[in-house]
Amino acid sequence: MIRVLLADDQSLVRAGFRALLDSAADISVVAEADDGAEAVRLARSERPDVVLMDIRMPGTDGLAATERIVTDPDLSETRVVILTTFDIDEYIFEALRLGASGFLVKDTEPEDLLQGVRVVARGDALLSPNVTRRLIADYARRPRRPEPDTRLDGLTEREREVLALVGEGLTNEEIAERLVLSPATAKTHVSRAMVKLRVRDRAQLVVLAYETSLVTPGWFE
Repeated sequence: MIRVLLADDQSLVRAGFRALLDSAADISVVAEADDGAEAVRLARSERPDVVLMDIRMPGTDGLAATERIVTDPDLSETRVVILTTFDIDEYIFEALRLGASGFLVKDTEPEDLLQGVRVVARGDALLSPNVTRRLIADYARRPRRPEPDTRLDGLTEREREVLALVGEGLTNEEIAERLVLSPATAKTHVSRAMVKLRVRDRAQLVVLAYETSLVTPGWFE
């Protein structure tokens, strides 16, 4: 059973999401919060698998709450999905930088929301293709680091290839097909890259792929 914490300052919105999530046989809403501070407190007491986090809330907002949750060693297994009406680049980039595992807008189709919770609960990133492309374009516009970027130096050539494909948005199965590997081998390469780079999930691998210019505009046009 996937345990979910809902964090949104609108009770009607929470009620709608709870009804949808609780209708799934494999998902259960274990708690609700109406601000970021309460979301952090409930995450620590309930230890949910996934937190659906609104951004704009009174007091502690969703971004600050996300950072507190993902940096808490006791919540290393909890994943945060940013859920908001504001499909704005700055929120997407900041949420992923802080450690969110994905991003959904509130008008997402019901089945897509349920599937998104399942995807994140199993440790995958939840990034739509249009968000991925915008991330690439954004990082391409940023000033280059003045010194050589050495963060990928510990990776093997194959792990770099796999990281680039993760940045492209491919699943383990798609990576395996592209590189003519077994899915298990592709998964092993992804896992080793995560350990070496000290990241918590695939979303952080995606961010690193952009920041280190391993993925650039035109990479998968």
